Formats: sequence, C-alpha cells, structure tokens
Amino acid sequence: MARTKSPRKRGKARGALTVIALLLLTSGFLRVGLEATEAIAKEASPEEMAAEDAQHKTEPQHCVADDDLIPLLQAMDQRETEIRNREEEIAVRMQALRIADEKVREKLVQLREAEERLSATIAIVDQAAETDLARLTSVYENMKPKDAAALFEEMAPEFAAGFLGRMRPEAAAGVMAGLTPEAAYTISVILAGRNANAPKE
Repeated sequence: MARTKSPRKRGKARGALTVIALLLLTSGFLRVGLEATEAIAKEASPEEMAAEDAQHKTEPQHCVADDDLIPLLQAMDQRETEIRNREEEIAVRMQALRIADEKVREKLVQLREAEERLSATIAIVDQAAETDLARLTSVYENMKPKDAAALFEEMAPEFAAGFLGRMRPEAAAGVMAGLTPEAAYTISVILAGRNANAPKE
C-alpha cells in the first residue's frame, strides 16, 4: 500500500518550486533590463546623429575600384583626354577658318570695288578715245581729198583702214581715189577682211 505525502511535505515542495520560479523570473527580468539599458546607451542622441550625418556629407565618398577595372578606367580617362584635346584643336581651326573667311570676304569686296573703279576708268578712257577718234575722223573728212590721200599714204595700212572705215562713204571714196594703187589695194583688203571672222548668226 502506497504511502501518501503529508500535507506539510507537500507545502514545502510547493514553496521550493515557487521560490525557483521567482528566481528564474527575476533573472529573466534582470537580463531584459540590462539589454534594454545597453540598447538605450548605444542609441545616439539627435545631436550626435546630426553630427554624424554632417561628417558623412563632408567626407568625400570613395569608390573602391576592382583591380581588373583599373586599366579600363585608365584607358577611358586617356580616351576622354584625347577627345577633349581634339575638340580644342577643332575649335582653334574653326576660329582660324572663320577669320580667314572674313578676310577673304573683305578682299572680295575690295576686289569688286577695284573692278568697278577700273570699269569706270576704262569707260571714261574708251569714251575719251572714241571722242578723239570721232573728232580726228571728222577732220580727215573735211580735208581736201588730195591732201588727206597724201597723209593716208604715209599711215600704216591698218591705221588708215580704221579711219577710212569710220568716214562717210563719199569722203572715203575721195581719199581712196587719191591713193596709189598699191596703198588703195592693201587698205581695201584690210577693210574687206575686218569682219571675215565675225560670227554669221
């Protein structure tokens, strides 16, 4: 027949279990409290956090490159430098071309002005020469045919033919009649061949 524990022994066992449970709970509370205190101690104040953020902003951020990428990065830097140098050379050449273009335009304007002045001068000279020739032709026309023929006999045939071609036909005929046959023939050939090479159409 089993023996049953007395109420006093049962009360002692329960008391011991209660004490152990209280000790375990107290130990747990103490651990949680210590960890919370450490976490609070580790947590920075707003001033400290602001100072740390400012330090991160002022400190330059460095990107650590892989050793395999360094030659590629150096090649890219060198290529960028070459491109920048070429762009500068092209800009200098373009500036030189712009200056040269401006000078060429200025020279063209000066050349046109000089050409216009020359054309005006030639026109004045031509007009003066034409006036002189017309006056001289009129003098020859008003001379006696015999005296004019003696003068034309001394002229070069081309020169004499030029004046005879400008004279009135009746005055030219009088001069031609007073010339020697050789001179009259030579001048006639020159007059007849003057327009032989002129276009027919």
